[in-house]
Amino acid sequence: MRLALAQIEVRAADRDGNLDRALTAIAAAADRGADLVALPELWNVGYFAFEAYERGAEALSGPTLSRLAEAARDHDIAVLAGSVVEDLAESAAAGADVPADDGLANTAVLFDSDGDRRAVYRKHHLFGYESAETRLLTPGEALPVVDLLGVRIGVTTCYDLRFPEQFRALVDGGDGDGEVDLVLVPSAWPYPRVEHWRTLPRARAIENLAYVATANGSGSFEEADLVGRSTVYDPWGTTLASTGEEPALVTAEIEPDRVANVREEFPALRDRRDY
Repeated sequence: MRLALAQIEVRAADRDGNLDRALTAIAAAADRGADLVALPELWNVGYFAFEAYERGAEALSGPTLSRLAEAARDHDIAVLAGSVVEDLAESAAAGADVPADDGLANTAVLFDSDGDRRAVYRKHHLFGYESAETRLLTPGEALPVVDLLGVRIGVTTCYDLRFPEQFRALVDGGDGDGEVDLVLVPSAWPYPRVEHWRTLPRARAIENLAYVATANGSGSFEEADLVGRSTVYDPWGTTLASTGEEPALVTAEIEPDRVANVREEFPALRDRRDY
């Protein structure tokens, strides 16, 4: 599988412009032969544009995600729609399984190349440090793992990187199709915590002998500047592809057989003990 990370410029509350940039990145990823492209966290309104969350929220069947599903079909490419602000009441009214009857969630959706919804992940760990996320959003509960083109894929979001037990749960199969090969991490990681951004996903890859791919945004807000540096790490924690802070498209090859071979060669997961 060829994976692309779309590090687009994210502008506060610029829903139309952000959507245009996302669609352009999806088309560019397809032109480069990518099988799957991942967008950043809350790319549609901007993570730090907290005042825009409510008016930018929509259901899983809303116009933004519907447009990305259409783009997946048009370009014959799977799309992780980063994450968007989901209106849980509207999703529930449309028949979706939601963690609460109302409120908002930070929701990532994975579409296959037919535009079919394959996974919905709502961010588990809400960021409370100098952020309004814990006040505005409802945490998710599901931890899906899906098989896409022979690669078992899980999703976490940004702050989740600080909670290794969640990644270990994905290795144990999550709620889906067995041990994860690849964890996609849409993010809105800001300065000054650059070293955390470099260290945590690499550690999660090493601990779990899995690919970890971080799709960060690019851009500035009143409260913070995003560090960019979207990166793909292999099961040894080696950097396969990365970029700086400017908008970019990062591509790398994901080989599920390599995950199996590394886990066979270095049996750390089998050596675990219960505590």
